[in-house]
This record gives sequence, structure tokens and C-alpha cells, in this order.
Amino acid sequence: MFKKMFIGLVIFIVVLAAGAFAYTLTPKFGRAPSGARLARIQKSPHYVLGEFQCLEPVTQIVEGDGGSFTATLKFLFGDKAGLVPPAAVPTRKTDLRKLDPKQDVVVWLGHSSYYMQLGGYRILIDPVLSDYGSPLFLVNKAFAGSCVYTAADFPEQIDVLIMSHDHWDHLDYDAIKALQPKLKNIVCPLGVGEYFEEWGFARSQLHEEDWNTEVKLAPDFSVQVLPAQHFSGRLLKRNQTEWAGFAFITPGRKVFYSGDGGYGKHFAAIGQQFGGFDLAILEDGQYNKNWPRIHMLPEQVAQAALDVKAKAVLPAHNGKFALSTHDWDEPYKRLAAASAGKNYQLLTPEIGALVHIGSAESFSPWWEKVKK
Repeated sequence: MFKKMFIGLVIFIVVLAAGAFAYTLTPKFGRAPSGARLARIQKSPHYVLGEFQCLEPVTQIVEGDGGSFTATLKFLFGDKAGLVPPAAVPTRKTDLRKLDPKQDVVVWLGHSSYYMQLGGYRILIDPVLSDYGSPLFLVNKAFAGSCVYTAADFPEQIDVLIMSHDHWDHLDYDAIKALQPKLKNIVCPLGVGEYFEEWGFARSQLHEEDWNTEVKLAPDFSVQVLPAQHFSGRLLKRNQTEWAGFAFITPGRKVFYSGDGGYGKHFAAIGQQFGGFDLAILEDGQYNKNWPRIHMLPEQVAQAALDVKAKAVLPAHNGKFALSTHDWDEPYKRLAAASAGKNYQLLTPEIGALVHIGSAESFSPWWEKVKK
């Protein structure tokens, strides 16, 4: 009897492992860059010893008590109290299809997803429209009420999709496929174009560039691919594709999006290069003492805003998923405190609310409305 049970268990484990392996071969996981794309990657000054590197040396996980393995286990299986809102987050739903195209506006879609109009161009940033920020059911579930938009809610043509890097909470396969007929151009850092080619996009749609490269989409509209301090990878092998921030430049406006990443000297350099921004969309959330160099603390966000010389700041990377161990509303509270007396305006709209770039409008602290 014991022998039969043991054999059955072994068969079950083998079948389970085979199924898991087969799942990783599905299109949503993507494929490694190869051919001409890989050759181009290998020529990048930021690709060293077989992987992309940050401008400053970065340890992704700091060795604490028990090392990085113990730190990872604590993150995955530790106390989850306070990580998720006690009730549905408040939202609005702006009709994106009826917006005046001449208006310079931005709508936060939750986490690091944004729809923006600038100089008459429609821009979509890191759209995650799914209920989960991971490839696995029930892992990184979105906060109650935070999934407001679907692909059908966007205009029939989006001039450019911005993809900062390939992590699951930014590159959503299902959203990209649903939006595919509407996407005209895609701007992404080196290697990320491999996903889009595998998923059926034409190479002519891709503007895949290294840091500090201008993508001129029209005479009056350019996107600058800029450095960030982060990492990449959708499974086990990391840093085979690049990560990036972006500047959006029209004759009347300048907007900066940090992408994911820790605080570094690149922010001051960007502020110096562009002379400041009307709006900076900055990562503020999912930080942890065990990975201090790859995500910013709220106080560092405030400093980054000063470094890039932002007139207004819109916090990103929060409000939808719990990817770290801080309370879900802590990033807002700490950034609000750190922003007091600073020479920029902190904008805290609800998910789906319309923000007019360059206006003096203000928003109430919506997170205080979330009660049991």
C-alpha cells in the first residue's frame, strides 16, 4: 500500500511539474531576445557580463537576518495585516473616448497605468487591466473596486503605448492583446520589443531604444527613453531586457514618468537635461527595507521631484496591488508629509479621475475615505 501511495505521489509531482513547465512556455511569459535584437543588446554600454546594469551598483535584495531567501519567504508568507484596504477603494470613471483631444490631461488607471493626452496625442502607459498583477490566479489580486477600465473604454486609436519594463504589474499580456487593434506605436527599452513581436505586433510599430535616446514620433512630439534604477524579468532569469523612464515633450508641455526604480543621481541629471517638467509621474509604493535600491521611499520620491524640477507630482505604483509589506495607504501618508512646504504640487486623484496638466486643481486625500 505504501509503495503504491509513493508511486502515485511521484507521478502526481511529475505531472504537476510538467504542467508548470508547459505553462511557462505559453506566450504571456514571452521569449528571450535573439538574433539581431540580441546582437544590438550586446552592443549597449549598459549590458555587461550578460545582463543589463544600472548606472550605479545595485543590490536587488539586501542580505538581512537569514539572507535573501529568508527575506523572500517573509515577504511571501509573512503577516499581511494592513496590506489591503478594508473596503473598496473609491474611484471615478472618466469617459476617455469623449475627451477633447486638445486638452492636456492624464487619468490614473491604478498602480502604474496612465492614459494621457499631450499636444493632441494619445498616450497609454504600462496598462494593467487584469484582476491580478501576476501570472498566477490568486497571486497579487487587485484591491476591491480598483479595476475600472477595460480595453473597450479607450479611444479607437492610441498614438503610442509606453512600456517601462517587463514585470507582470506593468506588462499585462491580456491587456496588450485586447488593446492591440488600437495601438499605433510602441516605445520601450531594449529587449522588450521581443514580447510584442511574439504577440503579433509589426516590427514597424516598435521604437525600441537604449537610455538617453529620443524617439521623434512627430515634428511636435517626442518621447525620450531615460535611465531608471531597477531590474527586469518575468520568470527566473533576470535583466535580459532593459527598464526605463520616459520624458514626453511637446511645444507646450514636458512630462516625466519615472517607471519603476530606486533613488539615484539620474534624477538630478534628468532635471538638468530638460530644465524641469510640468508634471512628474513618480513611483511611490512597494518599497521595503530589504530592497532599498530598486524602489523609492516616499521621502526619496519628494527629493526626486525636486531633482527633476517638477511643478506637480502624481504618485504611481500604488493603490491597486500589495507587492510589499507596508500598509496599503502608507505611501500616500508619508509622501504627503514629505511634500509639505515643497515647491511642487502633490496631486492625489482617485483612480479614474481627470487631471488637467498645468492647472492648479487639488484633490482630497481619498485614502482617508476607505473605512470598514
